[in-house]
Amino acid sequence: MATFDHVLPAEEELTVPEVNLSSASLRAGAFHLGKYCENQNNEFMLCRQELNDPRKCLAEGRAVTSCALEFFRKVKKTCYAEFTQYANCLDKSSGDLHFKHCRNTQGVLDKCMLDNLDIERPEYGYFSRAKIHHTDRPAPAKREKKVYEDATPGLPDDYPRPPAKFGSRLHYMM
Repeated sequence: MATFDHVLPAEEELTVPEVNLSSASLRAGAFHLGKYCENQNNEFMLCRQELNDPRKCLAEGRAVTSCALEFFRKVKKTCYAEFTQYANCLDKSSGDLHFKHCRNTQGVLDKCMLDNLDIERPEYGYFSRAKIHHTDRPAPAKREKKVYEDATPGLPDDYPRPPAKFGSRLHYMM
């Protein structure tokens, strides 16, 4: 819930150029884009996870967007025909943009990306592996654990303990 104590960022801080591409184009470049912008993406996700406040990670988000724009501009300069052919294949070969129908055009794009941009398509499962990300941002301060006073102090050891009226309370020890 937002209250008057929350400071919201100005409209100028939130306005960034968008990556204006279709779903098929984004899917066609997804693996190479993930590899190209891996450091910026990891920095942004680390910021979001540690600070738990999206307002404090706007600069990292802008870095991710600018990296994506830079990547697609480079692809347009070097591998435009191969990229467009692969994106069209994904778009028109199935209703769910499935990769399996376009492996030939994918191979052509992968070769172009490797030759011109020196970006190799990551192997299956690359993005789901655990990795260590080194950052220049200082680690957030750790919250101190709350310590609660004991609500009921224990009985002293010499307090009289009469036997139970209706048998042992510890029935499982009988």
